[in-house]
Amino acid sequence: MSQHPSFKRGSSHAAKRSVLKRFERIELLRKRGQWREGRYFTSLPKTKPEE
Repeated sequence: MSQHPSFKRGSSHAAKRSVLKRFERIELLRKRGQWREGRYFTSLPKTKPEE
């Protein structure tokens, strides 16, 4: 069974994500120097993705 063309993703439909996954947020905080080792990974501060 083939997939309808409207369900296929093309390069023109690729939008920038505004929400990061938890591991991406921790990685970004480490890069910015805002992450302390031993800190809980819940209740992370809001972070905006890099441009």
